[in-house]
This record gives sequence, C-alpha cells and structure tokens, in this order.
Amino acid sequence: MFEPWGILVILIACPLLGGLPLIGWITYALTHKQLSQVGTGNISVSAAFYHGGRFVGILAVLSEAFKGVAAVLLTRVFFPEGSPWELIALIALVIGRYWVGRGAGTTNVVWGFVVHDPLVAIFVSFFAIISFTILQSRRVVKFGVLLLFPLFVALLHISDIPRIIAAVALAGLMGWIYTKIPDDLNLPAQEAQTESQAMLEFLRGDRVMVSLDEELDAAIVGEKAATLSQIKRWGYPVPKGWVLAPIDDPQLLTEFLQPSELSPLVVRSSAIGEDSEQASAAGQYETVLNVTSPQALQSAIAQVQASYNQPSAVQYRRDRGLNDTAMAVLIQQQVQSIYSGVAFSRDPITQQGDAIIIEALPGSATQVVSGKVTPEQYRAFVLETENSSSVQLEGQGRVPQALIKQVAYLAYRLEKRYHGTPQDIEWSYDGQTLWVLQSRPITTLLPIWTRKIAAEVIPGVIHPLTWSINRPLTCGVWGELFTLVLSNSFSSRGFANGNRKAERALGLDFTQTATLHYSRAYFNASLLGDIFLRMGLPSESLEFLTRGAKFSKPSWESTWENLPGLGKLLKRELNLEKDFKRDYQKRFIPGLSQLAQENIDNLEPSKLLIRIDFILELLRQGTYYSILAPLSAALRQAIFRVKDGQIDNSVTPEVAALRSLSAIATDAKQILLEFEPQQVFEQLKQTLEGEKILQEFDELLQDYGYLSEVGTDISVPTWRENPQMIKQMFVQLMQGNEPQSGAKDAINSIFAGKRKRSFIQRRVDIKGRVTEVYSRILAELRWSFVALEKIWLKSGLLKKTGDIFFLDFDEVRRLVVGEDFRLIEQLDELVELRRSQFVQDSEIIQVPLLVYGNTPPHPLAPSALYSDQILQGIGASQGQAEGRVKVLRNLQNVPEIDRDTILVVPYTDSGWAPLLLRAGGLIAEVGGRLSHGAIVAREYGIPAVMDVRGATWLLQDGQRVRIDGSRGIVELSNDLRPN
Repeated sequence: MFEPWGILVILIACPLLGGLPLIGWITYALTHKQLSQVGTGNISVSAAFYHGGRFVGILAVLSEAFKGVAAVLLTRVFFPEGSPWELIALIALVIGRYWVGRGAGTTNVVWGFVVHDPLVAIFVSFFAIISFTILQSRRVVKFGVLLLFPLFVALLHISDIPRIIAAVALAGLMGWIYTKIPDDLNLPAQEAQTESQAMLEFLRGDRVMVSLDEELDAAIVGEKAATLSQIKRWGYPVPKGWVLAPIDDPQLLTEFLQPSELSPLVVRSSAIGEDSEQASAAGQYETVLNVTSPQALQSAIAQVQASYNQPSAVQYRRDRGLNDTAMAVLIQQQVQSIYSGVAFSRDPITQQGDAIIIEALPGSATQVVSGKVTPEQYRAFVLETENSSSVQLEGQGRVPQALIKQVAYLAYRLEKRYHGTPQDIEWSYDGQTLWVLQSRPITTLLPIWTRKIAAEVIPGVIHPLTWSINRPLTCGVWGELFTLVLSNSFSSRGFANGNRKAERALGLDFTQTATLHYSRAYFNASLLGDIFLRMGLPSESLEFLTRGAKFSKPSWESTWENLPGLGKLLKRELNLEKDFKRDYQKRFIPGLSQLAQENIDNLEPSKLLIRIDFILELLRQGTYYSILAPLSAALRQAIFRVKDGQIDNSVTPEVAALRSLSAIATDAKQILLEFEPQQVFEQLKQTLEGEKILQEFDELLQDYGYLSEVGTDISVPTWRENPQMIKQMFVQLMQGNEPQSGAKDAINSIFAGKRKRSFIQRRVDIKGRVTEVYSRILAELRWSFVALEKIWLKSGLLKKTGDIFFLDFDEVRRLVVGEDFRLIEQLDELVELRRSQFVQDSEIIQVPLLVYGNTPPHPLAPSALYSDQILQGIGASQGQAEGRVKVLRNLQNVPEIDRDTILVVPYTDSGWAPLLLRAGGLIAEVGGRLSHGAIVAREYGIPAVMDVRGATWLLQDGQRVRIDGSRGIVELSNDLRPN
C-alpha cells in the first residue's frame, strides 16, 4: 500500500507546492509591489528581477529551486531514486505553478532535474550556454532544450520506457505553457529596476536578432513585419529578413548582416499600426533600397526611423485618430526583380465582384507603388472547386500571362488565409521564385457586409420602422450570446490578472452586427469573423450553423481558452426546451391572450404606445429564442448527421397551415364535384356542407392569420388582412394540384411513435413553436402600428396608407408624445424622401451578396463566373425536375403555376410557401437547407436548389431548366419561349 499512498501524496502535494506564490510574497514583502498587478501579471522569476531588482530576483530563484528539489526528494520517500515518478512529480508541480501560481515553472524543473538526473542536466546546460552565446536567441535555446532533454533521457536510459514517456510529457507541457503566457523579459529593459537592466538586456539577446522566421507580435514589431513572418511560416516565399523593435540597438545587427554590392539589403518601415485594418499608411514612411555597406545600413535605419516623425506622417495619424506609437524597422535581402507589381484580391474601385486586379511591370515593385510609371493592368478570376482550380485572365502586356495567373492565385489564397479580408499584395519575381514583399488589408473595403444568413432572417426590402425595431433586438441578443462566451476564458493574460476576464470581448461593438444597404439587411462579416476567431471557432461558423457550409477545423488553443464561456452557452442550449416551456406558459401565452382580448380600434395613441411597449418586451424574449432555437436545431442535426429528409417540420406554422388547407380543399372537392374556379366560395355558400367548409376556412385564417409573406417584416400585411392569396391556393388545391406526399408518408412511417423522443426532432419542434410565438408577437405589433396609423391618417398627420412604416420607432414615440414640433413640421418631407429611396432600392433587381465598406456603390450585375450551362447552389430538397422558369420577385401578382413551372424567387419566407405546393421545383437566390422554402419543398417532395446567386437576373421567364435538388445543380437551356 506504500506506493499508492505515494502516488496520492505526489498528485496532491506537488500541485499545492507549485501553486504557492512564494515569489509574489517575497516581492511584496520587500518592495510592496503586487506582481499580479504590474507588467504581464505573471508571478515569475523574471518578473521578480524586473520589478523587484537583483536581490528580490535571487530570492525568487532560491524559492523556486527549493520547490523543484522538494518535489523530487518527496518522491524518493515513496519510490526509488531516479524513478519516473520524480518526473511526474515535476509535472504536477508545473501544473500547480501554471494554474494557481501564475508562472511557467522553468526554475522548478531546472533544479528538480539537477537532483533527478545530474548527468542529463549537465549535458543540457552545456548546450544551452553554448547555443545562447552563439545565437543570442532565447527562444531557440528555450525550445531547443525542450527537445534535447527528453532525447538525452532516451539515450542514457533507453530501456526505461516510463521514464522516457514522462520526460516527453514534461517537455510537451512546458512547451505548451510557453505559448500561453507572456514573458516579462519581453518588456522594455529600460523600465526595469536599475540593477537588473544589464542582466535583462543580456537575456533578451533574441530581441537584437529577431528574424521573420519567428512568430512576431504586431504590437512590438508592427503589422508589416508580423504579417510577413506569418506568411513565411505558412510556407509562402518571403525574402529573408530581420526586425529591429523600437527599443533595440541596431549595432549588433548591422555588424552581423554585412551588406555588399553582391548582397544588397532593403530597409523598410514597420510602424506600429501601419498596414493594419484601421490604416494602411501607404507611402507615409521611408523605404531605402540597395543598401550595400554597414555604414549605409546604419544610415538607412536612422532614415526610416526618422520618417515616423515627418510632418506628413504625423498629420496622417492625426487625421485618422491614430495614437503615436513607435517605428520598428524591417531589413530584408533585396530581390533582384525581373517583374514586379501589386495585386488587389478585390477591386478597390468598383468594390464589387470577384475580380482580382493586378498591376505589373518589368523591374522592381517600387516603380508600381511610386505612381511615377503607368503599369500594365490585368483582371483575373479564380475558379476553384474541390478537385481543381483555374484562372481566367483579362488583359495583355509584356509580363508573361503564366506569371500573372500565378500572382492571381497567390492573391486569392492569401485572402482566404485572412478569412476573406481583401488584401493589397506587393510581389516580385526574380526569374525563379514569386516573392511576397507585403500583404495588408485594403482598408477602404472594410468592413465586409454579407447578405448570407441576413437574407433569410430579414429578407426583402425593409422599411425604416421594421429595421428600427429588428436591428437593436437582433444585435442585442447576438451581443449577449457572444459576450457570454468571450467574458469567461482561460486566456493567458486574463488568467494572469483576474480583473481582465472580459478582455477578449473588449473592442467589439455588437451594435454594428447588422446594417442596411440598398434597404436590405446585411450582417457584418468582419465583426462576426473576429468574434468567432476570439471564441476559438472558424470565422465561417455562423454560416455553418445556419446554412450547412463547409466547416474548417477550429483552433483548439483558443477553444480551450474560451471553454468556460462555451460551457455556459452549452448550458443554455441544453436548458433551451425547459426555459422556453417556462416562458411559454408564464409570459407568452398570458401576454398573447391579453393582446387578443384588447380592442385596439378603440385605443388612443398613448394607450397604443403602451401596448406597443408591452409587445416589445415580449418580442425581446422571443428574439432570444428565435435565434437560439434554430442554431440549436442546426447544430444538433450537423453533429449527428441527420439528413434533412428525416426531419418532420409539421410543427412549423407554414407547414401546418398548408396541411390544414390541403385537408379542407380535399373535403371541398367531395362537395363540389364540378365548380367554376372564380365562383368556388359563392358555390360553397349554397349548401350546408359548403357552409361548414367555409367555416373551417375562416377558422384556418383565424389560426394562421398572423403569417405573412415576410414573417420578420411588420410592414407586410398578414394573411388575416390580405386573404386573397390563400383563397387562390385553396382553389388551386381543389383543381387537383395536390402535394406529392410520397416522401412525406415514408418519413412519417419511419418516425411513427419515435419522433417526440428524438433528440434532434424535439429541437426542431421547439424551433417550430418558437416561430409560431415570434410570428404571433410580430403580427400583434404590426396591427398596433396599423391602428395608430389609422388615427393619424384621420387627423391628417399622415397622408398615405403605409406612411407609418417609413418612420423609425423613436420618431413614432415622439409623435405620440406630441412635443417635437420640428419633426411634425418636416414629417411629410421626411416620409416622402424615405418612400422615394425605398422605391428606388426596390427597383434594384440584383443586390450584391457581399458589400465592401460602408459606402457601397450602385450594384452591378452579378460578376460570379458560371459555366455556360450550369448554375451552382445548395441542394436543399432531393429529386430532379425539368420545366419552364417563372421568375417571381414578389407576391403582388401571383401567376398560374403548375407542375411544369420551376419557380425562381429572391428568397423564401412563410408567405411563399403556398406557391411551392403547385410548382414543379424551386430555385432561390438566397437561403440554405433550413430555410422556409427548403423545409416546405422537402415536406411536399419538390426538388429545390437554394443560394443560386443572381438567379432572378440570369434566368428568364419561359426558359427551360433542369434542377437537381440533391447536387444543388441548375442546368440551363437556350430554349426560350413565352409562357
């Protein structure tokens, strides 16, 4: 029993020993400084030297050495000398040191290992001293030691496998910790305690010889150098280079590099904040070419550093509200260029489309960026599939087209590397290698706004009143969910300082999550990508959850850091059903009942405003569920790989409404064996059985009258207000155009008796119930505003029906109060101006999928390249169909539709659903597998292809097409004839 007790003692005592903040106590006792509140927040030996001085540092070394030696000696009480358990004790000590003591544990391990295996310690120490003396690279030595000491252990104890494994585990743990916590040795030595400065400057030797081969921090060496180091580590050719941080002495570097006529250097600026997403600072700082001697190198470095304070550079920073920071200097081997130029991964002029713009000339890249020579210009399009890629090129000149295509593909790949952020790339070709000289964001194209997802959540052209209500609710809920994750993290800096827990959410403005362009909703892809990366998730995570897009591998390190927050989010997801049922019974049902019993026609404006505020309170909670429920259902379906066809969406209101409508139409056909389509309702009135059918139809309108063409837009009339379309559907069903229910019946037979117990199906059912509640609340909100508008139309405050929807909610509130006389005076002009803009935006047939920047130009036709006969989208409902296109951009004039009709629509919402059961197939410009149209199409066995860019613009009425709802393919035909 002796060894088990030993294991227990080691696993409990060693982490506690490591967690003792002896360094912090010593420093505070002698200097009254809290190490957790200064510098990096680490309680380490280097922090003790830096903030406490030499004496405090020596005591810190002794205290940590004591811990390492004590852990090994404690192990020998229970196990033989040299046992692998001594290394396990050091591992436990280091874990406690990191998690509780806020340090890396390097000193603990060094002295513990001296006691554990003196021979290996001597070999490793000899290597470390020699390497640091020659290379002056603390980073190389630090990680080199972690590779060597397990190797020496393996060589000297080749038969002791447990010992080797323990050594490898200890090295791996130390290496991981080194990547997670900052080092006080990276702080400016000049700010350290005076007696420690010389030692710290020596130990910081790697700062004098920082190269682009290392992982660099933009906050220290500037974005240009940090970006090039990242690109180089990704495997792209970047000329060899070295970096001088603002505080570094250039003397050793100039002596080491020794430039010459045969090996010239280029000295470039890498100012803190230069080449960032906030400012490019293009042309503001100096670049010195053809540096061929140490003296010239020193002079060039001084020249570049001095350019930071040139009047034009100072004014540039001042104009953009940038803080004055410092200038790092980048020194690189100069490329002997045959061809050079720049490439923009997106067109910065048109701000639209997928064209890559390339400017090139024989010679160096300086000619192109200087603006003194007119370069050759090219436009390129990269077409990439899972199996192949190709480049289509526009433009000719002296530069070889094969090289231009290579540059285009380089720009395309770098943009993807930077999560879709458009890149401005400087390149050079020396006859053998295409070199990357620079890559920076095209600041004029930021932020990036996307219609993906937004086109489903808030489709169509949006009125100001709708947006003034939807935007703060939607942004607020997203902000709440994101902050929940980001404010609870294991981040190294947050761990080092307890009052920094919310640090990962700093700088995020969740009110900027969405905006309107062309009166359409767009989500901020730049902001969402940043948020997801901070959460440790790929930047395309939201699209994966809502649209089934390909999901790249997340960063496990960042995910680990956010584990507490992700755990809280998971808890909300797991409690979703319980929470919704509680609110459904206690808030939504009582609230909706109260609203239904109130006669809004008799309410005065002040009472209607109280009613609207009450509805908005319900809507805030409903918005939370309307976002979380679909994401929860989509996530579960994706994780468990359940096919769309195996999901029963009968709880979804529009599906349930169509089923009921179909059943009533079937009964009506039994009564009216012969009927005139235009006289159906009059004929039904003539018999008792027909009166019963009409009563059932009216009850359906009462039950589902809250639905509308666009469920999230309160400016759109509900079915109860405009039942004409439902009546047309009813007649169409009576005429024999019944849904194809074979697929539905097969699914129902599979899930019979099991659906309600299904882990995923229950989430889908909750999603359907949430949709019903949310739609009912929005309908009550609309009817309240309509009632208010009727009062204002009667009083003459408003002139036309629908005017109220061209006001925002704050303006409505001020008009009800009646104290804003200026608003009242300008009301007619304001409404007319907004109505005119709305009509103008409504006439834009094809809005871009992505908008770059905050001032987008008038949209152009889609620039995506398709093959001559194929359009690619997302397969949303299985099956194939062939027929003639009917482009339908709104529901104002519903055409005759039959099984030979392939319906082409801009989006699908609940109001479009009745059309689908008459059509042979569906093509939608936006939407995914979980959109309303996709759900209804699967319900009735109709093939559907979603997310076909520019479909309503590219396809024409009468054109024959063939769609494949499994592969997401639309095959075109040149056969055109009027319908």
